[in-house]
Amino acid sequence: MERLNKYLAHAGVGSRRHCDGLIAAGRVKINDVVIHDLGTRVDAEKHKVFVDDSLVKAEKPVYWAVNKPVGYLCTNHDPARRPLALDLIPHVEQRVYTVGRLDEGSEGLLLMTNDGALAFTLMHPKFEIEKTYLVQVAGKPTATDLQKLLDGVWIAEGKVQAKSVKRLKTQGESTWLRIVLAEGKNREIRRMLAKLDHKVLRLQRTAIGSIALDKLPKGKSRKLTLVEVKDLQALVKKSEAKLLKLRAAVAPSRGR
Repeated sequence: MERLNKYLAHAGVGSRRHCDGLIAAGRVKINDVVIHDLGTRVDAEKHKVFVDDSLVKAEKPVYWAVNKPVGYLCTNHDPARRPLALDLIPHVEQRVYTVGRLDEGSEGLLLMTNDGALAFTLMHPKFEIEKTYLVQVAGKPTATDLQKLLDGVWIAEGKVQAKSVKRLKTQGESTWLRIVLAEGKNREIRRMLAKLDHKVLRLQRTAIGSIALDKLPKGKSRKLTLVEVKDLQALVKKSEAKLLKLRAAVAPSRGR
């Protein structure tokens, strides 16, 4: 027996939060009964689960790494019919979605999976999963600029900061940086550097957690190895445990 939202997420319907919304909206049935209780548990051997009257079939979890080129969108549909990251994995039969989106002008590592629970933890800022980027910026950021990225820069959503920043090399009138984030707000690196008057010329994600882009050719994909999947799962469990410990430490102080 497992929670209904987890069952739906593992079947590729979406993240657990998305599945909770479907349940709350009365769009999910077990056998012929509409379910509203988010705590409902399901037995895959005994129950048939439907979303909008379509039978949900549990899929085997799949995990793919993709090297997204510039010009591809991390969405499942585009009215303008621009290229999608999903177009890069036509051989994958399961309904997968993107872990860690990259904007159209960025490139590099994407993870594609139907494991909604894992994807949610990897993407949500509160779990602080590190993502590593190579960034080419116009100009030559000073040591003060780099420290500002570490200390935090204010954008519309609030203060954002890099976990680490390293200057790699200069290239003409531009500079290459390696930046590690543990948040992941929309276009975060571009917006942070714009605040410091350094335009991003090129942005490539090279790692998500323990998974590295390495030598995967642009536009190509590969299955994650069993070891890589286990490493990701271990990283997620560690992040979840850290968050629970932090919350437990904060709770008593609030009660004083």
